[in-house]
Amino acid sequence: MNQAPLSPSTPSLSPNAPPAPATVLCVDDEPNILSSLRRLFRANGYRVLTAEGGALGLQVLEKEAVDLVISDMRMPEMDGARFLAQVRERWPDTLRILLTGYSDIQSIQDAINCGEIYRYITKPWEDSDMLLLVRHALERRQLELDKQRLEALALRQNEELKLLNQSLEAKVEARTKLLKVEHEATVAANNKLKTNFVTTIKIFSTMIELRAHNRPGHARQVADLARQLCVRLELDAKESQDVFIAALLHDIGKIGFSDDMLSTPLTMLTGDALGLFRKHPIRAAELLMPLEELRGSAAILRAQLERFDGNGFPDGLAGLAIPLGARILSLAVDYYNLQQGGMVQRHLRPDEAKSLILDASGKRYDPNVVAAFRQVIDGGAGPGAGLAGVEVLSGELLPGMVLARDLVSRDGLMLLTADHTLDARMIQQVQDFESKSGGRLSIWVRNPKGE
Repeated sequence: MNQAPLSPSTPSLSPNAPPAPATVLCVDDEPNILSSLRRLFRANGYRVLTAEGGALGLQVLEKEAVDLVISDMRMPEMDGARFLAQVRERWPDTLRILLTGYSDIQSIQDAINCGEIYRYITKPWEDSDMLLLVRHALERRQLELDKQRLEALALRQNEELKLLNQSLEAKVEARTKLLKVEHEATVAANNKLKTNFVTTIKIFSTMIELRAHNRPGHARQVADLARQLCVRLELDAKESQDVFIAALLHDIGKIGFSDDMLSTPLTMLTGDALGLFRKHPIRAAELLMPLEELRGSAAILRAQLERFDGNGFPDGLAGLAIPLGARILSLAVDYYNLQQGGMVQRHLRPDEAKSLILDASGKRYDPNVVAAFRQVIDGGAGPGAGLAGVEVLSGELLPGMVLARDLVSRDGLMLLTADHTLDARMIQQVQDFESKSGGRLSIWVRNPKGE
């Protein structure tokens, strides 16, 4: 049993339905020829249409979807060449085969040139040759239609992909801009949070000074010196921040001390009072331990009374086993305590305090930290040069100047923190405060020309 040839022009109604047979139009003015062709093609599963002349054949094509036309060459009124030429012009996808009964080369050439026929076959024909020719023609047509369909599909998909890419690029660009804005907002908020955090620490440090009877600004002096030592010793930003905060809070463990104990120099403490004093670093570390961001500062505070020679407290650490931040803090605290009566009964001059620290190098203090201290105090050039800024009068302030140090009133009230950028409104407030307080403020700035 022969399988019905698939018609390229008639799609199946469902995936499981048998393919529709190909439609063949036979055009000839001889009825017996048409009958022979009809019997041949129907027996092999084709759908066959017939027309006795070119004009009738055109009428059939106007009503029916035809896959292949077989036309006789010699017909009255309209020969096969003219008929096939019109078929090519009006239905270019329909295959065209010329059937000729004589060897007229010129007529065949005309059919080829005008009708662009697929093949020609002579009368009488062999049925097997005719069927083979038609099958190959329809297979070729199917391949050509598939090629056109795939090219059209690829073109359409390329256009869709291009539009999708353009849409994706626009979406990615918009999303990138949004993420950039969100990132910048997050960074700004994070920086503000950090600034507020340090400001809060400074305010808390001022409250500790009021309780400890220290000279106003003592903790900030210690923190400023410690920060300069960090720069000289090339600590990274996180380590420097931990040291700076530890310096601001170095007396936090003394909150529970009595007034008498707070006002007694270290060399005058004995017995239980001395033992209690030696434990204040432990108390300071315990107070800060719950805060994750202050764990580094807590470790520094715990080791602030350790000595380089191992005779310190509370853990008896020695040399490089002592955290570097604690070695820096110990020297900075002692330098100002020597001048303010916190260690000995007499208030030493800065040069005297410096001399004692230099003499204790390798004993109480790390020699490397002492060397950095000497450079800072002597004002030598180095990585930290210029951090201290210059001192100016309030009338010399200009918008854009940056505070090099905390701006503190004469009674120890912190007005503005270091690194604050001044604007016209803030400068006016500083000048008004100075005028009402009746005393000149110590104002240190960087970028003194506002450049």
